[in-house]
Amino acid sequence: MQSTSTILMVRPAAFGFNEETAVNNFFQDAAHKQNKFLQQSALQEFDAMVLLLRENNIEVIILDDNAVLIKPDAVFPNNWFTCRNGIINIFPMFANNRRLEKRIELIEEIKTKAAVKEIKDWSSYENTGQYLEGTGSMVFDYENNTVYACRSSRTDENLFNTYAAQMSYKPVSFNASDDAGNEIYHTNVLMCIGTGYAVICVEAIRRKQEKELVIGELKKTGHQIIEISLSQMKSFAGNMLQLSNKNGKQFLLMSRTAHQSLSTNQLSHLQKFSAFIVPDVTLIEKVSGGSVRCMVAEIFKL
Repeated sequence: MQSTSTILMVRPAAFGFNEETAVNNFFQDAAHKQNKFLQQSALQEFDAMVLLLRENNIEVIILDDNAVLIKPDAVFPNNWFTCRNGIINIFPMFANNRRLEKRIELIEEIKTKAAVKEIKDWSSYENTGQYLEGTGSMVFDYENNTVYACRSSRTDENLFNTYAAQMSYKPVSFNASDDAGNEIYHTNVLMCIGTGYAVICVEAIRRKQEKELVIGELKKTGHQIIEISLSQMKSFAGNMLQLSNKNGKQFLLMSRTAHQSLSTNQLSHLQKFSAFIVPDVTLIEKVSGGSVRCMVAEIFKL
């Protein structure tokens, strides 16, 4: 199964501009960090997104952040854990204040709700400066046991290969950068894989050999490639996620910013595969440099 009908989201308690992640997340906009209403506005966007997902018959498990320790990016749980095949994997995080998101009580709650049998904690790699930030660092083609990652300060290639080997995935790694030459900090801002299609900013993969490798692998596994531009990537058009509802209907989750950036032709191609769910998370995107895919952790129940 490429998609799930159960997802987990974390309701933020202290949303804000994260200075620690801004050093390599060039999608963040510092112009908004003095906004006194960030938390209130983020909650409004979060709650509206949850409502929209539930209206489409997708199960949303909500866990609550707390403000005991400030965690400005707690709204992005996909970076610190995955849940599939009865296993919770907990990942090493680049920013110190993001490591605080890995709360024991949340892990226990996820374990209970998803009938998890095993927990694999990779956090010790933080001590050696090796990071692998969940489905931010990795984009999975579950149907073909393949996983993609662009190398960055937050995605260590050796650890990526170790993880892929232990979890029986074929690893495909590459370099990617924006139009200013900055590394792309997370793979999931430049590509999304669904059943039969892949949305990807090929333009961001500068090396010809790596570009051919990625495109070749996607075509070999039967994916129709829908290319997006660098400017569309900046509008979070790569930060999408395929979901299924309880009736088996497939959806493509994308933000309003992403949807508005896409051409009529691109949207037409995507509609052949999935209906759309399009929440407005504009403030969250601008302040944190992440979009709807980052806000969702998939729960693949046994």
